[in-house]
Amino acid sequence: MSTDTSKVAASNGTEAAAPAGKPTKAGAAANWADERLGIGGLSKFLSRKIFPDHWSFMLGEIALWSFVVLLVTGTFLTLWFKPSMAEITYQGSYAPLRGIDMSEAMASTLDISFDVRGGLLLRQVHHWAAMLFIASMMIHMMRVFFTGAHRKPREINWVIGATLLLLGTLEGFTGYSLPDDLLSGTGIRAADGFMMAIPIVGTYLSFFLFGGEFPGDDIIPRLFTIHVLLIPAILLALIGAHLILLIYHKHTQWPGPGRTEKNVVGYPMVPNYISKMTGFFFITFGVTALLGAFFSLNPVWKFGPYDPTKVTAGSQPDWYMGWPDGALRIMPGWESHFWGSTWSWNIFFPVIVLPMAAWMVVLMLPFIEAWITGDKREHHLLQRPRNAPTRTATFVALMTFYAGFWAAGGNDIIAIKFDLSINQITYFLRAFVFLGPIAAFIITRRWCISLQRHDNEKLLHGYETGTVIRTPEGAYHEKHLPLPEDEAFAMTVRDRGRAGEEPELKKNGKLSFRAKLRAFYYDHDVDKPTPEELSEAHHHAEHEAHALAAHEGHQVDGHDFDDHRHSAIEEPLSH
Repeated sequence: MSTDTSKVAASNGTEAAAPAGKPTKAGAAANWADERLGIGGLSKFLSRKIFPDHWSFMLGEIALWSFVVLLVTGTFLTLWFKPSMAEITYQGSYAPLRGIDMSEAMASTLDISFDVRGGLLLRQVHHWAAMLFIASMMIHMMRVFFTGAHRKPREINWVIGATLLLLGTLEGFTGYSLPDDLLSGTGIRAADGFMMAIPIVGTYLSFFLFGGEFPGDDIIPRLFTIHVLLIPAILLALIGAHLILLIYHKHTQWPGPGRTEKNVVGYPMVPNYISKMTGFFFITFGVTALLGAFFSLNPVWKFGPYDPTKVTAGSQPDWYMGWPDGALRIMPGWESHFWGSTWSWNIFFPVIVLPMAAWMVVLMLPFIEAWITGDKREHHLLQRPRNAPTRTATFVALMTFYAGFWAAGGNDIIAIKFDLSINQITYFLRAFVFLGPIAAFIITRRWCISLQRHDNEKLLHGYETGTVIRTPEGAYHEKHLPLPEDEAFAMTVRDRGRAGEEPELKKNGKLSFRAKLRAFYYDHDVDKPTPEELSEAHHHAEHEAHALAAHEGHQVDGHDFDDHRHSAIEEPLSH
């Protein structure tokens, strides 16, 4: 049989072996873009990117998708909102306020709420998404710090996250100030007072921002520009940088069999992770939409337009601004007078100095920890919070510090609801913000150390089987069996002793300040069992397992192990 050689390549030259078919329009467009942008290689890289699977990693995604909801709903609201302080007489559909003088900003907010189809829903979805955005960022940062995901090489990503939290708070404040209702106007008036409390330059800053005496005619347009252009642009840039660094450094993962500092065990972006991300976006959007539909938020029609001669009783900011407000409420009324000027420490310290100092402390936490421990290694495996007792206790102390001020932001509500003296509540909270973090640090640290000891007991003695045996001396003990292999592995993947470089001593041989801090950081930490201890426990556990297996399916009376001379407490059991 003869062979048709007309369709067979005659050489390995540059000519095509067979004529190529005409590409589709979509294929031609993709090829054109790939030749100029190189998106083909990038898409291939991203689609094969591996991500570990754990529920705690979704906390950051809640923040991401909340921000997406903010952008979508904010764009819709921008189409109808009028950022103007020009005074008009309201003639809209909300009868109780008809004929009342108000700014165009307030009138357009009422129009969005009552006259634009779906406007009230999207207004509330936008506000709820802002609340969720800040809350999820805070919880995500807590997860990152407690598990050690802030360590080298991710310090810059931690700084970006802390900056995102600060900018998100400022974005929320500028957003709920825009409607120019009585509540938001009270907040702006408070902000003016805070700025004027800054020594020397406070009045100049106030005049610059408001364009003259409060309230002026420029504050709403300027806040609108900051809210819809300046801060969102910075947020977008920082979120992009955050995600790029996440991909560059690869994702952290929990310890387990097959997982090391040099690999990532999980699922590829396409189709597994992209499917989860898409589903999680719709879950986040759906929850936010339900909150906006069924739980009223910021009902500006009840407050009415802003009037400088009035203030709402019990007015409070959104929850994320509550802790500076609480610091302001419990701060003693300290003032000083220098060269004819008044320095209002009771305003300047709790609202200006304290928030910025707290933010700087959070920002510097990874660098402070690295300096104390001397640990310069790269870390891609996460730590259980109990295995870093001092770090965990430090952040719990910061959380307690925050919680004390946050509770003080509602001291009037607490006094009313529980029929207590607001003065007594104030005195208690003044003491709590100092003593509470210290107590929280001590309790949390001891708790973590106790959990380390408990883990070692489980590694050496195994888990409780429910079988009680009697020793020749008449004592009763419960028999144990080895832990599952993956659980035991996760418990043992941690450093033994003090990690990092030992700091240099002083010339006189005494400990330096850094050395003392390092000693305190690792003080009383419990080391994991040695290989020899585990090997001995493993040998004993096999013997106990065979003994228990012999009685499987049979009734035992508690005397079946009476010939064993050593109890489960006296001799270790483990896998």
